[in-house]
Amino acid sequence: KGEHMVNRKTLLWASFFTLIAAGMGFAIRAGLLGDWAQQFGFTKGELGTITGGGLTGFGVVILLGSLFVDKVGYKPILFIAFVLHIISAVITVAATPVFEASGKDAAYWCLFIGMFMFAIANGLCEAVINPLVATLYPKEKTHYLNILHAGWPGGLILGATLAYAFAGDKAHVTHMRWEIPMLFFLAPVAIFGLMILKQKFPHSEAKAAGVDFVTMLKEFAAPVLLLLFLLHAMVGYVELGTDSWIVNILKSVIPGQEVLLFIYTSAIMFVLRFFAGPIVHRINPVGLLFISAILGCLGLYWLSYAETLTLVILAATTYGVGKTFLWPTMLGVVGERFPKGGALTMGTIGGIGMLSAGLLGGPGIGYKQDYYASQQLEQEAEPTYKRYVSADEKSFLMFPAVAGLDGAKVGTLEDDGKELAKRLKVLEDKGEKPEQGKELDNLSKWWKENEKYAEDDKKPVKDAGIFGGRMALRWTAVVPLAMAVGYLLLILYFRSKGGYKQEDIEGNVE
Repeated sequence: KGEHMVNRKTLLWASFFTLIAAGMGFAIRAGLLGDWAQQFGFTKGELGTITGGGLTGFGVVILLGSLFVDKVGYKPILFIAFVLHIISAVITVAATPVFEASGKDAAYWCLFIGMFMFAIANGLCEAVINPLVATLYPKEKTHYLNILHAGWPGGLILGATLAYAFAGDKAHVTHMRWEIPMLFFLAPVAIFGLMILKQKFPHSEAKAAGVDFVTMLKEFAAPVLLLLFLLHAMVGYVELGTDSWIVNILKSVIPGQEVLLFIYTSAIMFVLRFFAGPIVHRINPVGLLFISAILGCLGLYWLSYAETLTLVILAATTYGVGKTFLWPTMLGVVGERFPKGGALTMGTIGGIGMLSAGLLGGPGIGYKQDYYASQQLEQEAEPTYKRYVSADEKSFLMFPAVAGLDGAKVGTLEDDGKELAKRLKVLEDKGEKPEQGKELDNLSKWWKENEKYAEDDKKPVKDAGIFGGRMALRWTAVVPLAMAVGYLLLILYFRSKGGYKQEDIEGNVE
């Protein structure tokens, strides 16, 4: 035991840097959605599926990885994650040459697979770091899991700052081709890769105590654990689903400030997660989750109405404080109440959160924007709607298929065709013409026909986008409201049992 006490700080910080890498990649990508919509012509729904692919892969791999963590050990899995991060970067930046050679669909798959590989790497890291930190700090799991997960908003801050400086048509330092900021996340990847090389890793708490696989599986029969899984699916939807869209939704409401607002809410999370321990000593973890869910609901609902910068900041502060403790405290509760589950129960809850964010949160919030934006535009300005509606329809779960607004056309309208002209000029300088029937050729012909309506179209298209974003946030606020009800049930359950208490691996209450 003394052996791993010496290096537990190094292992905690190496784990922390895996989340810095994940958060950076996630935030930079959120800042590049506009570039991708414009360059490749994606709708909001398609962009939502690309970002969702990142989270879905994350979830699948945490679940699968958790089955092997106790057998294979922590170190080999982290090393595989390190290699996959590098491969994901290579596939993602191939999107532009692939688009030029084979068109929009091929670029879509390039970005989707790149995101999926990035997600697999993150998923393997997450399958390791949660049980690892619970093993390193068995008496203070919730506190140290919150400190560990401060790495995520730390990465979001770095990624969003880089996106603010270098990404998109309104880059505040200098506009770089999107491929360059995309690669910045490889710096923390290199750091954690070097940190793990020489370290010795402990066995998981469950393996060290000789808990077998069947005993771990038996934990899954507990109704409280199943309720925690359901609640964490909602946490994934609301926290990560909203985070992947918030910059895009707010850019029309507070133009030029939306990335700064994202950095601000991430900073709230980063700072507060270091203080989870003292808060949990005051009120138990489930009480903290209940208060967090109420604040998350209020913040999102308020954000859907806020129109001035001051109100947006106040609403975002409420939402930011609300979402801060949800994810790591849920992991802490599972670690404290079901220690025999080892990496398996912890991986399952993390995987469920990520799967929900990827399959439901990203696409669901994208779908809601498409649904309300196109509906509003069709009602308010039908000729404009006909000019900007996408040729493809996308459905979500049991909801009806809807045609969103075409991202390439909306982008061309917003910048008066400047990016389109730039891309046509590049071809002209090469002595080439846009290929017949390809995306650029179609967009160029469409703009020549419709440029004369641009002044009339700008306001209704912008208003429709804002309305779609607001309605998506309003519907998302229902999720933390449902979570609050679930946490209230848990509070009442634990109260009937004499209060919330941590269990040790033998099943004794500590």
